[in-house]
Parts: sequence; structure tokens; C-alpha cells
Amino acid sequence: MNISLTGRQLELTEPIKAHMNASIETLRKYHMDIISVNVVATAQTKKGKEHSMVEFTIHLAHKNSIIIKQNDDDLYAAIDLAIARAQKAMRRMHDRDTNHYKDGMNEAKNEANTKIDLSEASEALEDEIVPVELSLYKPREVEDVLNDLKETNKVFEIFLDNEDKTRVLYKRNDGKFGLY
Repeated sequence: MNISLTGRQLELTEPIKAHMNASIETLRKYHMDIISVNVVATAQTKKGKEHSMVEFTIHLAHKNSIIIKQNDDDLYAAIDLAIARAQKAMRRMHDRDTNHYKDGMNEAKNEANTKIDLSEASEALEDEIVPVELSLYKPREVEDVLNDLKETNKVFEIFLDNEDKTRVLYKRNDGKFGLY
């Protein structure tokens, strides 16, 4: 990791440099591939008051760079606030990479695949055919079923005839009726 410390209208003393370096070292705990960190500290005077501004630019491998600007009356406070914001941003990136995409979905898929027996699952999904005995119905004449079929929107009717044979009367596409 390359560290570049720069002071504009401000001399960076050894204690300030040591504080910046120690703060930057806290970013290593997220195990992100940090290429370089550029820190620019600036002293500004606005309306007769002096305040400090710190800009952190953190370049990460295979990720977007993190840029944080922080203003404060005290340079040390500005550094601490900027590092806290950088840690929050890196923690979010780290959590998103490790938990959400890799562990969460893949673990759920693996658990689902190991706990389910595919043969049992396929048998459970098959339609169960329950035989219905038509002996509960009274035998009917073909003419009665034909009249019922003409009066309704049904396409077919299954019934028992007088000889206890199962019959199907259906409407054909040409407007006529068929009988099985």
C-alpha cells in the first residue's frame, strides 16, 4: 500500500504524519486490496476563522475509489472523522462482498440441495390420480345427456348408460356431437 501525505498551506509535522499513518493502518482490518491512499491536508481561512480540511482518496483493486472530504476547526478531529467515514464505507464494501453475494445465496442453495432427496421430491410433485366410481350416478339415456349438453357451455359429459357402460358425449368442432 502506497501512502502519500500532502500539506497545502500547512506544514505536516511528525506528530500529524504519525496520526495520519496510524489512522490509515486501521483500514487494513477489512482485508480489502488497498493500492494507495492519498491524503491532502489543507488550512483555510474563511471569515477570519481558520479551519482544516482533509481529503482522503483510497484506491482499491477491482473496486471504485473512495474519496472523503472532511472539514473541522481542528486538523486531528478532521482526520478522525474522515477515517471513521472511510471505515464505514470499507465495512459496507467488505460486508457486501463476503456475506451477501458469496455466502448467503450459495449456502442457501447448498443446504437446499443436500437436505432434499430428489426422487422423493419428484414423487411428491406428481399429480395423484384418484379413481372415481361412477356407480354413484344413476344410469342416463343418451338423449337426456344430449339435451343437458346443448343447454350448458360444457364441452363433454361423462355418464353411465342403461347397460352400465361408461360413455362420453362431446361437442365436435363442426357443431355436431360425438359419443364414445
